[in-house]
Amino acid sequence: MSYNCILVSTDGPVGLITLNRPEALNALNRQITAEISAAAAAFDADPAIGALVVTGSDRAFAAGADIKEIADKSFAEVYEENFITATWEGLARVRKPTLAAVSGHALGGGCELALMCDIVIASETARFALPETAIGIIPGAGGTQRLTRIVGKAVAMDMIMSGRALSAEEALAMGLVSRVVAAGDHVTEAMTLAKTLAKRSRPVMQLAKEAVSKAYETHLQEGLYVERRLLYATFALEDRKEGMTAFAEKRPPAFRNR
Repeated sequence: MSYNCILVSTDGPVGLITLNRPEALNALNRQITAEISAAAAAFDADPAIGALVVTGSDRAFAAGADIKEIADKSFAEVYEENFITATWEGLARVRKPTLAAVSGHALGGGCELALMCDIVIASETARFALPETAIGIIPGAGGTQRLTRIVGKAVAMDMIMSGRALSAEEALAMGLVSRVVAAGDHVTEAMTLAKTLAKRSRPVMQLAKEAVSKAYETHLQEGLYVERRLLYATFALEDRKEGMTAFAEKRPPAFRNR
């Protein structure tokens, strides 16, 4: 598939999606979100790919939704076209590990796009904000839900109601990002980590992702129940036996993804 608003490449077992609308600071319109979802689905289906990285430019990961595209829309139009859901959620549906490599502005939909990923690697220049209320709307691509589950009600209320921006270090302290690196190193760090994850057993990584996602979505007892069942499932895998055998023999495991 050819793309107009993103660049797609691979580096070994890692797929890389680079947002590429520099004239609009990677603002997210219907076309770019559809392309991100399509590329993410293609990587997810590719047996040669074990992990996925999404990034933007040094100046902007993504500076929010493209307001020019939606400014004149009516309620009936956004409802009928299933705005947001129709094209935005593909990245959140990927079963393989997903990483966001963020530099510069991650505003509105850009922040929400990063929140869809499993791990966020931030350059020290990264800034995260949900400023939608300043233009008369609210976040609609998971900002009110994913952000609240990560940083808690007080900070989420502050960010969403006032538009407060978090620096990379603040985002790290609040659990929104997992690592902060020097300016310009975010993609390299994310790709290095993604290659490490891609070498692990694919089904084990999917089970781990499912278990953590369940903790994010449900109450403790239900999450513990699911965790145990998913742990038990690993004992049906050849990779589980290989991993434990390799550990006992003090050698690297040779996973076969089954």
